Parts: sequence; C-alpha cells; structure tokens
Amino acid sequence: MKKPMVVATILEELRSERSLLSEPVGFVPTMGYLHDGHLSLIRRAVEECVSVVVSIFVNPTQFGPKEDLATYPRDIEGDLRKLESMGVNLVWIPTSEVMYPGGYQTWVDVETLTLPLEGKLRPGHFRGVTTVVVKLFNGVLPGKAYFGQKDAQQVAVIRQMTRDLNIPTEIVVCPIIREPDGLAMSSRNAYLDPDQRKAAAVLFLALTNAKDAYGKGERNGENLRVLVREMIVAESLAEIQYVSCADFGTLQELDTLTGKTLLSIAVFFGKTRLIDNIVLV
Repeated sequence: MKKPMVVATILEELRSERSLLSEPVGFVPTMGYLHDGHLSLIRRAVEECVSVVVSIFVNPTQFGPKEDLATYPRDIEGDLRKLESMGVNLVWIPTSEVMYPGGYQTWVDVETLTLPLEGKLRPGHFRGVTTVVVKLFNGVLPGKAYFGQKDAQQVAVIRQMTRDLNIPTEIVVCPIIREPDGLAMSSRNAYLDPDQRKAAAVLFLALTNAKDAYGKGERNGENLRVLVREMIVAESLAEIQYVSCADFGTLQELDTLTGKTLLSIAVFFGKTRLIDNIVLV
C-alpha cells in the first residue's frame, strides 16, 4: 500500500522524509495556486520517477517592490488535495524564515542570459529565482526537475545555472498548457476581469500569426515582431511591454532568423502582466 503524502515545512523534516524516498526522485517547484499547467508537470514527474516531491513557496526575492507579492493568489488546502490525488510523495512548504534566515547574504547570479527581456524589466528577479532554485535543489536533491516552457527565459537561466554549478539534476522542460482559446495557463489569469480575460486570447493569436508567416518563409526578425505588435495593439485592453524575436540559446534579438528562435511577449491587461512565447524551428 502506498504511503500517505507527507507535508514538510522545516528543513530537517524535509531531509528526514527525503531520505526515505525511493530513487529516482522527480521534483516540481511551484508557487502554489496550482492549475492544469502545474499539474501537467507533476503528471510527467509521476510517469518518469519512482518518487515525486513538490514545493510550494511564494518566493519573495523574485518579486520587485511594485509587484504582486502580497496579493499573489494562494490556496494551500486546495493545492494539497490536488497533489495527494496525483500520487505525490512529499510536499515541501517552507516559510520565508526557513529559506532566508536572519543575516542571509548569499546569492546566485547568472550573468548574460538574465540581461534581456524579463531581466531588463524586472531587476533582481532572476537573482531571486536562481537563488531559491539552488536552495530547493539542495533540500530535495532531485534526479530530475520539471519546469514549464511558458517561463522560457527562466528555463534557459536555470539550465545555464545547473551547467555552470555542476548541479547533477536533469532539467526537464514541458510544453505550455493552454486554455481552449489559447491563453497560456497562469496563476495570474485569476486577476483578469471578464473583458480582460476575453481580450487576452489575442496573445496566442498574435504569436500563431507570426508562426504562420515563419512557416511561409518569413525570416526577418523585425517583420515578425511587427506582425505580433500590430495584432496586439488592435486589442484596446492590451498594453505591450515587449515583443521579442531572439535566438533560442542566447536570447539575443535577431535581424535574420537562421536557427531555433524564441518569439516571446509581455503584455499588460489592466494591472495584470502576462507573458507567452512560441518556439520557431
């Protein structure tokens, strides 16, 4: 009979329970308020690993001073019900005091990959992400860790970090899970009012419009950026923050596409900031 799911909060409890798990161990780090995008990562981990650990931690160090840390949606009880039904073995729900005790002063900083896109607009964001991921990895010691393609730059940064620091964890990237109208699933979608939610469908339409042009032979980076911008600007509730057409590996903007390319966007609907992307190959 399968053991019941264990919930740990302090590091000592996590390590004790982790030592009892059978290998290989898969790990899915989350900030909670779990939706089908998160659950798709967990299903993949359950399929590929003997044991699965999930963390729930709204990491304060990746939020800027004017961002939504205080209002970020939370539902621990609902999350735990979902995780138990999926066969997760261990859930780690650390507090900020556990992750960043008094006198904390050590940070992990990936340099070049964090400069454009999200990093340019959200100073310090990726320093918070990489630091917390290293701390989570050190606690869980996973063989595989599962991340979603929606946070494409985050995935690239974490891959770089694991290579650079010789972290023996395989980074598994899973496809974006979308609503029926194409909107990428995100905990922040809960902030959208009905009109904004309807308008947000334009993001995927704009990306697929550019992908169609790419499929017909368009290789000019600015032409593809313009196609995306024009469709989003036509939606009155949308306010573009960036449209990027960048090399998939370096995240540097491209004049001419010659290989695998990341087409990505960040757009506000009211106060809600949404990101999305599509890969051109």
